[in-house]
Amino acid sequence: MKENAVNPLRLTSLNHVSLLCQSLEESMNFYQKVLGFFPVRRPESLDFEGAWLFGHGIGIHLLGSTEPKNFPRKLRLTPKITISLFSMAAVEKKLDEMEIEYVREIVEGRGIKVDQIFFHDPDGFMIEICNCDSLPVVPLLGGLAQYCAKVKLHQMGQPQPQTN
Repeated sequence: MKENAVNPLRLTSLNHVSLLCQSLEESMNFYQKVLGFFPVRRPESLDFEGAWLFGHGIGIHLLGSTEPKNFPRKLRLTPKITISLFSMAAVEKKLDEMEIEYVREIVEGRGIKVDQIFFHDPDGFMIEICNCDSLPVVPLLGGLAQYCAKVKLHQMGQPQPQTN
């Protein structure tokens, strides 16, 4: 097997994120109704409360908290989940209808404009919705600008992961 210096582990994509939740039912409801994820089968051998959801090409594994009284609320750090979207207006309308508080920010500079909406899930994890797929990706060492949704390793002058 030939070693790939750019991708030595031969990673292909992000598969899922795992989130600890205080109320499995409330979190499942949130991710289904607000963000459009749907439940999928999880192994019966898992001996703890949880649920697997899938949507938009990624999975979310919800893990039931064993100590809900000690659960951190409203984490105000870096977003935990970031999702690209097509229409900010549709997201704002949905959040308004569901009476979910949010903040919308637009950050601009150096030819880049990032439109973002931030809000929290029932357990306080921050969700960021953004126009990330339409952002330009400009290599530091030259090369053509691409857009996130269309970037492939070979287009950025990087070797692609080996499949053998």
